[in-house]
Amino acid sequence: MAGFARPAVTSLSVNDDSGELEAKEATLSDKLKVFKTSQFDPNGYVTSKCQTMSEKEIKHLCSYLGELKKASAEEMRKSVYANYTSFIRTSKEISDLEGELLSMRNLLNTQAALVHGLAEGVRVDALFNGSEGSAADDKAVSDDKEDSKIEKWWAQFLESLEVLMAERRVDEALDALDEGERVAEDANDKQTLNPIAVLSLQTTISEQRTMLADQLAEAASQPSTRGAELHSAIMALKRLGDGPRAHTLLLCSHEQKLKSDMQGTRPSTTLYGGAYIAQLSHLVFSTIARAASDSLAAFGEEPAYASELVTWAVKQVESYAMLLKRHTLASAAASGGLRAATECVQMCMGYCSSLEARGMSLSPVLLRFFRPCVEQALTANLRRIGQSTAALAAADDWALIYSPLGARPLAYSSTTSLSSLATSQPKLSSSAHRFNTMAQEFFEEVGCLESLLTGIPILDGILDVFNNYVSLLINALPGSVDTEETPELSGNKIVRMAESEAQQIALLANASLLAEELLPRAAMKLLPSQQHQGNRMDTTPRRASETPRRASERQNRNPEQREWKRKLQKAVERLRDSFCRVHALELIFNEEGDVLLSAQIYTRMDGYAEEPEWFPSPIFQELFLKLTRVASIASDMFVGRERFATILLIRMTETVILWLSNDQTFWEEIEEGPTPLGRLGLQQFYLDMEFVLFFASQGRYLSRNLHQVIKNLIGRAVEAVGATGLDPCSVLPEDEWFAEVSQIATKMLTGKANFSTLDQDVTSPTASVSAASVLSHGSN
Repeated sequence: MAGFARPAVTSLSVNDDSGELEAKEATLSDKLKVFKTSQFDPNGYVTSKCQTMSEKEIKHLCSYLGELKKASAEEMRKSVYANYTSFIRTSKEISDLEGELLSMRNLLNTQAALVHGLAEGVRVDALFNGSEGSAADDKAVSDDKEDSKIEKWWAQFLESLEVLMAERRVDEALDALDEGERVAEDANDKQTLNPIAVLSLQTTISEQRTMLADQLAEAASQPSTRGAELHSAIMALKRLGDGPRAHTLLLCSHEQKLKSDMQGTRPSTTLYGGAYIAQLSHLVFSTIARAASDSLAAFGEEPAYASELVTWAVKQVESYAMLLKRHTLASAAASGGLRAATECVQMCMGYCSSLEARGMSLSPVLLRFFRPCVEQALTANLRRIGQSTAALAAADDWALIYSPLGARPLAYSSTTSLSSLATSQPKLSSSAHRFNTMAQEFFEEVGCLESLLTGIPILDGILDVFNNYVSLLINALPGSVDTEETPELSGNKIVRMAESEAQQIALLANASLLAEELLPRAAMKLLPSQQHQGNRMDTTPRRASETPRRASERQNRNPEQREWKRKLQKAVERLRDSFCRVHALELIFNEEGDVLLSAQIYTRMDGYAEEPEWFPSPIFQELFLKLTRVASIASDMFVGRERFATILLIRMTETVILWLSNDQTFWEEIEEGPTPLGRLGLQQFYLDMEFVLFFASQGRYLSRNLHQVIKNLIGRAVEAVGATGLDPCSVLPEDEWFAEVSQIATKMLTGKANFSTLDQDVTSPTASVSAASVLSHGSN
């Protein structure tokens, strides 16, 4: 069995993907055109390409030629098997035609012999009797003696052959038939018998051969015929010249034995029948291996028999795959049992791979049957992840905790920072932990089916489930409704509201950690086997300062996964924008729906008799306090991931400022009236914008975009005042004044101001920076 190798089958593999051949045919044909000419010179081609090429270009050319060689071999394999069925059918038709031609030749020989005998006056009714009543000459007497001798031998021959066949002494019967053919050929060559007599001898021997072949075929088809007896009958049939029939009977005998053994194998009562799969797989593929060994031993490597063996093996594998699909795989796929489906497919593919060394690639047959079931299991598993996560989100208190299934951070040494520990053990809420755990298990299970799942958008499936989860998080924000809700989520909108700011920031922590670190790290299991093995080999101890997030970014170089990670981040941005929009609306509108950030804040200031005590407007004070609270909460939640907190603060500040920039009503009142913006209003607006720039800069979340937008707003307000005929430069103090007021404001709002140096008669917190003193300061 181990020595079976068949060149006619080695390069063949059964695959129905003929569509891919048509799609790539034109492009590949163009690339191979230069190699198809009869004058192609390999040495000249390489020399012409490499004369002016650098070492890097030569390596690139070698790589290109290697890929072209693989593509050419794949095209040949698919071309052969795209027409494999037609090839087998044509071969059988040619064999049938050859048999009919042989029958016609025998019929013509018989007719020619009859015509020849009639022409010589031979009597057809006396084949072996003497010429009674004829003239007795010497030649006639000699012919009568020869006929009498052959007649006597013939009678003994038939009697002996009958005994040998009755006693099933096949080899001796075959020897006797061979001897009879030699006698008939000698008589025909030496013309010791007339042609009719020779034809009668040959016909009788042919009939005996046919009778013996039928007996052998009947014996070989019996279920009880096994081992040496079967081999003897097959070899005898082949010796009789009926090789195709003998090979078919050999395969049928193995098939009968397989069916008989399979009847005694029943699906087990355990979940998805792992023992049943192993037992059935062993029966099928061991039977195919024995049939291949017997075929090679009896018929050698003749292509016709090899093709029939492959066709028969494909049929057995298809029946086996349908049986497994009906009894085990279909039920596992329908229930979302991805692990059970994965184990089933892996076990089957493992047994199938044992035939690869014998030149039989039958895995495409299994893939064709198993792929739909695995796709169904993937879909059901993804649906289960979404449903389980949504169920937990309905009762989630949005408190960040360590995973209940994982280990808590160990006691750290003096060389280990708290930041690195928090990064290696991220804290999530209960629903996010559930999502992460199920996603990790999902990637582990599908990572073992790389060849089977080629072309299936696995990452897109997880992306859809993650988008659904993000939609749940958005719906957990008070007053926020996800406008991109998917149909899968529409049936389950129940989610526990995140009332406090800490709970709402926890929503962002869930989404950010999943999208930035946990899911991309788990998706590394889906990398191609060689690249994945290379990443696994890169297990040298990392530097103490290198966090798992950075290690994940270092490893995640696959273009497809980079694009997938970008889509995950886009979903997080959707949640972040909803969070910022909710909090911006809380600042801009009151509970009755009135606008708090209106143009009247600034246009009415010049109508008062006294100048105000300069301090940022209440809405920007609230913005500063809110950002301070968010920064404090985020710093605790995003330990080691300060970038997440910074992006959140930037977006929150930009949301308010951009709303102000895009509010057409606000700017119409500022620029057109009815009350135009005056000196005090401009100074207050300038102070508010500089205040935002100051605390954003101090908090290190001042983006270039925010800085530019604020400068544009200040410029627009200055132009509006200039349009009234007033010189803005003459009414605005120096920049140091705005910085001083902003600094005092931030200290007072955070409770860090020190008034020990101020005059005791000052009753206003901003009396020391009144407009008059500042203006006088600015004029000095």
